[in-house]
Amino acid sequence: ELENQLTTKSKTLDDLKQSLAVNGSAEQTPEALSLRIAELCEMVGSTVNQVAQLKTSMQSTLEQWRLYDEVYAEFSLMTTRYSYCMDQCKPVVSLEALRRQVKTLQ
Repeated sequence: ELENQLTTKSKTLDDLKQSLAVNGSAEQTPEALSLRIAELCEMVGSTVNQVAQLKTSMQSTLEQWRLYDEVYAEFSLMTTRYSYCMDQCKPVVSLEALRRQVKTLQ
């Protein structure tokens, strides 16, 4: 969306340049307006570059979050499995407790 807005603004600046070349301006000299438009075009170019860098950075960040989510899901599953194993493998204190555990498992 931001890139589309920048494209629109660039077209508007180009239209202003053409209008200035054809009509001139009563308020300011053509040279002053031409310099101002050049400055605006430079700012638009700089903004376009910043948006491109931001887009690249955001894509990298999104990829890192995707990897984090995958690792977190795997870690969560492993933790659940470990917890289940710990519940099932409680230390047996006596022979009778061992027999009950064997019956339970059977």
